[in-house]
Amino acid sequence: MATKKKMSFEQSMGRLDEIVKTLENGTAPLEESLALFEEGTGLVAACSKILDEAEQKVVKLKKGENGEPVELPFTEAKGGDDGD
Repeated sequence: MATKKKMSFEQSMGRLDEIVKTLENGTAPLEESLALFEEGTGLVAACSKILDEAEQKVVKLKKGENGEPVELPFTEAKGGDDGD
């Protein structure tokens, strides 16, 4: 990609899908395949960062001591503590 513009997660995944299909096809010359692979690894890293940021924003509502909902960060809510 000659221009570096910020792509959305969906755009990045779509482009990554195109790259994978091209590489799986096996018809691209070696130099182009290497460039596509490099672009793909960059897209994977960008998508991973977007997902990590989204995970940090997710909260789970849990019933507090007073019966009021309490917001917990997603990482604390992952423990599987479903009981009271």
